[in-house]
Amino acid sequence: MSTTGSKQQVTPDLRKWIVDQAEAGHGADSVLKAMLASGWSEDVAIDAMEEVLRGHLERKAVAQGLPPAATVPEPDLAESPLYLDGGDRKVAVLQNMYSPRVVVFGGLLSDEECEQLIELATPRLARSLTVATKTGGEEVNDDRTSQGMFFQRGETELVRRIEQRIARLVNWPEENGEGLQILKYGAGAEYKPHYDYFDPAEPGTPTILRRGGQRVATLVIYLGEPDKGGATVFPDVRLEVAPKRGNAVFFNYERPHPSTRTLHGGAPVLAGTKWIATKWLRERRFE
Repeated sequence: MSTTGSKQQVTPDLRKWIVDQAEAGHGADSVLKAMLASGWSEDVAIDAMEEVLRGHLERKAVAQGLPPAATVPEPDLAESPLYLDGGDRKVAVLQNMYSPRVVVFGGLLSDEECEQLIELATPRLARSLTVATKTGGEEVNDDRTSQGMFFQRGETELVRRIEQRIARLVNWPEENGEGLQILKYGAGAEYKPHYDYFDPAEPGTPTILRRGGQRVATLVIYLGEPDKGGATVFPDVRLEVAPKRGNAVFFNYERPHPSTRTLHGGAPVLAGTKWIATKWLRERRFE
């Protein structure tokens, strides 16, 4: 495994060598060090490792019966920034977790924006429904005891501004988002742990996917704080995100499978009222 000349190409032999090193248990640092010692430029070496190992892991996952991975929304956190540019607002990065892929944002919305969304949504609230994956329709689900409503995408100037901000933060087209959903959880209300992707094994899933493909990410924005309870919980990793007004929790899931460890729920509200806005992002334009 060596290289000469100014133009460095990732050859089949190099790809095989990188995979062999990974299978032998060598860490990324040692593989990179060996490539640099053989004359590879750092940029080429890093890109080659990421490409080859990503493809290798994907082939192994599919061989083991997992659904193929999709491209997902992803905030640009490569340089560990304290803030991201939301276009019209700086948004803090409070927490960054890779497995599952979870990012907690601070100050995604202002207090005034939270109040405006609640005011606009209140007259249109009704018992929350969930997607019925057996039929492709909607249904009342005992696991979800909130009230809610949907805005059409870009329905108001406020909604449009927030959607543009979200798209910029997570690097995903606005048109690939479902309409912003507003939810109200009173005392005792909850949403038991669940996955947001659509189960490929359910008979109604093909009908659902025609509107924009799979869901690939979720953003939960906290609009109003309960006095007690109401956290967003990820049971598989024992993570709990407090429902702080204006903050948000983002998570993506590259394949519709529990291996993403994105099982999550809204813990019961113990006192007061919790308001949230939920934004689901699809693979393609949502119609």
